[in-house]
Amino acid sequence: MAATAKHALQEMVPHISERSRARALLRLNFSLDSTSGQTFLADSYQESPLKVVRAFTMEDGTALAHLHNVSGGLLGGDHLALQLNLANSAKVQLTTTGATRIYRNREGFSATTQCNEISVGEGALLEYLPDATIPFAGSRYLQRTSIDLATGAGMFWWEIVAPGREASGELFQYEEFAMITRVSALGRRIAAESLRLRPGRHNVSSLARLGQYRYFATFFICQVGLAADAWRMAEESLRELTAGMTHRDEILWGVSSLVAHGLVVRCLARNGRKILPGLQAVWQSAKRRLYNREAIPPRKVN
Repeated sequence: MAATAKHALQEMVPHISERSRARALLRLNFSLDSTSGQTFLADSYQESPLKVVRAFTMEDGTALAHLHNVSGGLLGGDHLALQLNLANSAKVQLTTTGATRIYRNREGFSATTQCNEISVGEGALLEYLPDATIPFAGSRYLQRTSIDLATGAGMFWWEIVAPGREASGELFQYEEFAMITRVSALGRRIAAESLRLRPGRHNVSSLARLGQYRYFATFFICQVGLAADAWRMAEESLRELTAGMTHRDEILWGVSSLVAHGLVVRCLARNGRKILPGLQAVWQSAKRRLYNREAIPPRKVN
């Protein structure tokens, strides 16, 4: 399976012709122990610099895993892949140990790429709650994510993107930042998003891009099989919540329905301080409504 995943990685980035620094795969398979009701890491395949030390059991039986990059960040020329599989009824929470840093691309090397292939089984729940991604000056980054949801599967998936190392005065000094995300449920595409920013070529401050804002976040909330009326009520509830967190010229929130089985919440902000608390508030509200359970923030490890 490792060879197959590596081939898939190559297929997802067929344009790469320059030198690469490293190709690495992290494959994680989670299963449910029907006796204890706890999810556990049943199988893993890890190639440096990608690593998961262990999966912790949370109080509700969810398996919590921390995604490590032992090189400290994504280096120019890296081609990394995450392959994640949740068996039926498994509950998994993934987070990072800190912000994901995308370092300056080295001359003669291809763009840094991250390919994510996610499969969520029947009745399973995935909560993907990483820290922000920070593209450094001179970096080139391409991320491709493909998510497949089975009957009754649920997902909370957010991503936060910073403009660079703001404290060092690096604002939009990266060469390229691209994210391509596809979400499918029961074999049907329910979300397709493509984003590409090239600050040196196109003004990111234009109204067609980020305008006056610097940070942005996307949060997909899905549960396959929930009735359309339930989604309409969830959307109205989250609209009311995010309206109270919106402050024009500082931070904007928006909520939209997907074609089926979910919502997407978006945020634009002048600074990153209020994004994570806002996402956590949305997550808490949505999880109570969809699962009648509290959202448990992930414990961080060093």
